Amino acid sequence: MEDKLVHERPHHPVVVELAAKRAESLQLRIADQITAFAGSMRFVYVHVVLFAVWMLVFESNPWPTLTLAVSLEAIFLSTFVMIGQNRQAAFQQAKADHDFSESELELKSNTQLTREIHTLTVELHRRLVEEAKP
Repeated sequence: MEDKLVHERPHHPVVVELAAKRAESLQLRIADQITAFAGSMRFVYVHVVLFAVWMLVFESNPWPTLTLAVSLEAIFLSTFVMIGQNRQAAFQQAKADHDFSESELELKSNTQLTREIHTLTVELHRRLVEEAKP
C-alpha cells in the first residue's frame, strides 16, 4: 500500500475537485460505475455469452424479444455515453478555467518581477555611473 502511494502521481486540482463533487452524488456515482462497466471488455464478453445463450436456447429466429432488449439497451447506453461526454466537457472547461487563472497570475507575477528587475538595473546603472564620475 505504501509503495503505491509513493509512485502515485499528483492530480490536477480540477481533477481532485470534480472527483470530490462526483463522489457526493449517488446518481453520478452510479452513472460512473455503469459507464465504466459499459466501456470495458467484460461488458463485451458478458454480452457475447448472453446473446449466444439467448439465440441458441431461449428464442427461435428472428429473435424478436432479443431485438427489443438490445434496442432498449442501446437507448440507455447512448444516454450513458452522453453523460460521459458531458462529464468530460465539464472537466475540460473547469481545467481550462483553472489553467487560465493560473496563467494570468503567473503573467502578473512575471510582469511585476520584470518591473522590479528594471528598477534595480536602472538604480545599479545610476550608481555605477555616478561612482565612475570623478
